[in-house]
Amino acid sequence: MDQAPFDIAQTAPASAAVTPMMAQFLEIKAINPGYLLFYRMGDFYEMFFEDAEIAAAALGIVLTRRGKHLGEDIPMCGVPIHAAQDYLRKLIGLGHKVAICEQVEDPAEARKRGSKSVVKRDVVRLVTPGTLTEDDLLPPREANYLAALSMLRHGEADFALAWADVSTGETAVADVPAEALMDELARIAPAELILAPATAEALGTLGQALGRVVLSKVEPDLFESRKAAERIGAVFPLAEVDPTAFSRAGRAALGALLAYVGESQKGAPVALRAPAAERVAAHMAIDLATRNSLELLTTQRGEVRGSLLGEIDCCVTPPGSRLLARRLAAPLAQPDPVNARLDMVEALVEESRLCTQLREGLKAAPDLTRGLTRLALDRGGPRDLLSIARAVGAAGALAERLAGADALPPGLAAIARTLGDAPAGLAEALSAALDDSPPLSARDGGFVRAGFDAALDRERALGTETRGVIAALQARLGEETGLKSLKIRHNNVLGYFLEVPAAQGARLLEPEHRDIFIHRQSLANAMRFTTPELAELEGAIARAGQAALEIEAAIFSRLVAETLAQTDRLRATADALAELDVTAALAHLAGTRNFCRPEIDDSLAFAIEGGRHPVVEAMVSAAGQPFVANDCDLSDAGLWLVTGPNMGGKSTFLRQNALIAILAQTGSFVPAQRAHIGVVDRVFSRVGASDDIAGGRSTFMVEMVETAAILNRATQRSLVILDEIGRGTATFDGLSIAWATVESLHDETRCRGLFATHFHEMTALAKTLARVSNHTMTVREWEGEVVFLHEVAAGAADRSYGIAVAKLAGLPETVLSRARHVLAALEQRSSGTPAIVLDDLPLFAHAAPPPKPDVNPIDDMLDRIRPDELTPRAAIDLVYELKTLRDAARRS
Repeated sequence: MDQAPFDIAQTAPASAAVTPMMAQFLEIKAINPGYLLFYRMGDFYEMFFEDAEIAAAALGIVLTRRGKHLGEDIPMCGVPIHAAQDYLRKLIGLGHKVAICEQVEDPAEARKRGSKSVVKRDVVRLVTPGTLTEDDLLPPREANYLAALSMLRHGEADFALAWADVSTGETAVADVPAEALMDELARIAPAELILAPATAEALGTLGQALGRVVLSKVEPDLFESRKAAERIGAVFPLAEVDPTAFSRAGRAALGALLAYVGESQKGAPVALRAPAAERVAAHMAIDLATRNSLELLTTQRGEVRGSLLGEIDCCVTPPGSRLLARRLAAPLAQPDPVNARLDMVEALVEESRLCTQLREGLKAAPDLTRGLTRLALDRGGPRDLLSIARAVGAAGALAERLAGADALPPGLAAIARTLGDAPAGLAEALSAALDDSPPLSARDGGFVRAGFDAALDRERALGTETRGVIAALQARLGEETGLKSLKIRHNNVLGYFLEVPAAQGARLLEPEHRDIFIHRQSLANAMRFTTPELAELEGAIARAGQAALEIEAAIFSRLVAETLAQTDRLRATADALAELDVTAALAHLAGTRNFCRPEIDDSLAFAIEGGRHPVVEAMVSAAGQPFVANDCDLSDAGLWLVTGPNMGGKSTFLRQNALIAILAQTGSFVPAQRAHIGVVDRVFSRVGASDDIAGGRSTFMVEMVETAAILNRATQRSLVILDEIGRGTATFDGLSIAWATVESLHDETRCRGLFATHFHEMTALAKTLARVSNHTMTVREWEGEVVFLHEVAAGAADRSYGIAVAKLAGLPETVLSRARHVLAALEQRSSGTPAIVLDDLPLFAHAAPPPKPDVNPIDDMLDRIRPDELTPRAAIDLVYELKTLRDAARRS
């Protein structure tokens, strides 16, 4: 979300009315409009004015007041430095952007300029949803993309997208046709999208369509294509990236992306990889509505659990999960690369022991890429170095395991070579230098292994020995003064000091002790002193501690430089580890869930034997129920009309076939006994009802918009699944729309498709359209009840069993009885005609409820009695009431 620019003209009065500190805040805030300014003051980040009001409401912290501005109290709130990451996570999660303003000089330097001088401060980083790098701000198993959208007009608008995961360095550029723009944005799912105001205006409802993505509107100059080449050349060597290899729109998008990332890092290097040029046609097109309908990466509630990704993700490393999600979002659209991936999975399916060993080895490989990026941005620590060392060590062990395997397919052989080329020497150096449990920050020290550096060991020993001397000094002074409660303590203000209870402090002020014990501070319950000997020891400790920190800082800098010098090899290692993890995970999935290898080629085949829905199957299996598998053959542009009852399994059947196609072209085995699929270029799914109230679109309007997109964009190589088209309007309207849609899919699009409907009249199309065939979800009736078999069989349903489903849902019997009466009349009037003509309305007049049968009042009362609930008094009253009823019955 965009904040309004901070108007310094309205907030800054005459200079005499503004304190130096507030003047500094206003100046920095004016330079960073649209950001909440975290203004460093001591141990807190403070926020003022509107920033404070926004942050207090978002974070649930106290909003206070400090001083006056233009005669009004200044709103203020703050967060402690040590907890700032937690507050940042909340603000970023709500779509805010934050400017981190730090003190950039020592306060002592400011005092030299005068007592009223303000410590110099400057923004050191801009934190936005798309530029996060810290592990505690990022979901470990999800990518976090920043995207830039450029639009150049040449009569028609040319669009291009550049996107990057700043935490890993992954970068890509693609030219995008206008009609595919929303599909690509849905595939990438950026956390933040930067674009010029004119682009945002031209696209209108882009923000609504993309949901949670943060739109950041930037100056149009950022998208200047002529300047983009310079920006690209400044970040990437010409040998790696030739700016002229991208279109003008592509250069503009990439240039804007680089400029935005560079500005957010405030001088830190842009740690991105050379961008890959992607082609939209290289992967299966899946539009936003289809992604939501099929719940590929998340459910419609926004949760990973219950989605296809949540069900098939068996990866043991976060980079593996991120790669699997990326592949699932963009299945391949060419058979050769798909089959190359399947060859790798099949090799590990057949070598199950090797697969298990590889998965165990991968568990020892931490997330290498994100740690490497933090080090490149000067934001990393000793733990990042140790993670890299362990990842490289794991890569070497995995390479040895792969080397011992026989006849590896080319993909696995390439992974083995890359893992074997991991910089083992670097890993050995890092492991030798770093402690097994280092702190998060190098500033804390204590991360270099004992024995690694002789000078560091000497300084540490000096500090340790000095602390021992302090302990001895405390014991000796306690004996000499007779004050057993005397303690030597330390804080950041006084350093080391002696502390005694207030009642005993007077003894140390007596003349005999005055030359030794120097009074420092009096508290309500204690008095504090120092001695020349303690001051000398404190100096020795400080010098030893500072010297140790300086040595460790130098060692850290050297190790970081050695690590960054191996960036290319480390990134290649990380890629190989992720790809191996995905391959082994899919092999494990296939072996444990009885998935088969699909046959993928350039034909128009779509033949599935024993197909299953992977998510629903897992759910029913967990409940101890079997999943009913079904066949589906849409080869050569087959179009199935699927009829049958609600709750019969039509939607599950439709979705499972789309999911099987997506899994197959991702490079995974599929939940079926056999599958032969000619490459699908686009999958369209229009299943279920939804509305867009905010956009002013009804359920039926959304249905028609999505159906229009399918009819306008589907090709002969597409797979289309449609459910209940036309049910959101009047019967005649809906039936006619559904009828014409099927004819269009058959005659014009000629795609492979599944069309589920409750319009039984449509089954007549199978007689006139050659490639249309009727199939139904079978049911059985047993003793007045309907049993759903969830089996697909050839033929057409003669009814939908809606009243049976209503009964299962718990509708009152009076409503069900009336519904049966109306249904019987409707069926009688429509018999033998394709449409229903209600020309005899009295048939449907509301009938009076049937009279209640005669009931003996005594029997009725006895039916309602619960003997275990009767008290003795209630039992006596009941006997009297029964006698009264009997006497009344005799008199009548």
